[in-house]
Amino acid sequence: MAIKMMEGKKGQDWINLVLAICLFISPWIIGFAAEANPAWNAWIAGIVLGALALATLSAFAEWEEWVNLVVGLWLIVSPWLLGFVANFNAMGTHVVLGVLVVAASAWAVWDYRHHPPAHA
Repeated sequence: MAIKMMEGKKGQDWINLVLAICLFISPWIIGFAAEANPAWNAWIAGIVLGALALATLSAFAEWEEWVNLVVGLWLIVSPWLLGFVANFNAMGTHVVLGVLVVAASAWAVWDYRHHPPAHA
């Protein structure tokens, strides 16, 4: 049954799941867990991205990729909007992971639109 569920899943969804996990643990690994704005932003965005990645792995929906893309864009701009741009570790983590999420999500949307599933 588990093997059947994984058939036809896109690598982009696995990439987004890994990025979500990296984002969630980054406050502890990178060292900004004590700072509320960047830490909570990373935890909440990580949970949202992880939930969307798991949902997409079980049943693909294009809208989930668009939401991932928006969350990725949020990660890129959030250091300026939430005021933690002075913390290079937190800012860099958010921007780099945000760019990677945007790239993986845009790739998934492009791939879906150019190579639709046979049953679509």
